[in-house]
Amino acid sequence: MSRAEVLAEALPYIKNFHGSHIVIKYGGHAMLDNKAKEWTIKDTILLRYIGMKPVVVHGGGPEITKAMEKLGKKPKFIEGLRITDEETLDIVKMVLVGKINTEIVSKINAFGGIAVGLSGKDANLIVARKKSPLRIIKEGEEKEIDLGFVGEPKKINSRLIEILTSNGYIPVISPLGITEDGHTLNLNADTVAGEIASALKAKKLIILTDVPGVLANLEDEGSLLKE
Repeated sequence: MSRAEVLAEALPYIKNFHGSHIVIKYGGHAMLDNKAKEWTIKDTILLRYIGMKPVVVHGGGPEITKAMEKLGKKPKFIEGLRITDEETLDIVKMVLVGKINTEIVSKINAFGGIAVGLSGKDANLIVARKKSPLRIIKEGEEKEIDLGFVGEPKKINSRLIEILTSNGYIPVISPLGITEDGHTLNLNADTVAGEIASALKAKKLIILTDVPGVLANLEDEGSLLKE
């Protein structure tokens, strides 16, 4: 198919989504493979060039785990959530903000976009609350597990994002939140992307991931939810 044919086929979609926010949760294989990184970055910039307003929310689980192991700290997970003590939180901040976010911003800028790196702590972008302890059944007994500095979004400063996107910038957001009393929390990137999409009334939420979709059981790909 020629470029002209591709554009002709895409025109109805370009018209439909012109001027709309498109939230992209960037994670999985697309973050690990260099070619996939380049395609993702270029496609994100293309959305901006054809009149859409892309917003990138990135993950970083594998990179965080790798950094923890390198520093001699064993990662712990409960139901897919990383138990985050103070030392782990420092590593999370270092990897998400100091490494991954800056790399994505640099690549977008290098390929002709104009990106701005943010974490949820900046300008109270993501006000969060601490996640309640998880109740699990272990050896026949119900136990409560405190996840530490793990939270969930409470309020999104959508105005900040709108100011940036309306002026041609591509926001790149790390999934960290700030509590009302100033504490940093580690947030799930998928949840953050969904909350930001909702706050912006985004026309599309795109989740780049290594799993086939939403799973009822994280360990079983056969538990894919059809709707």
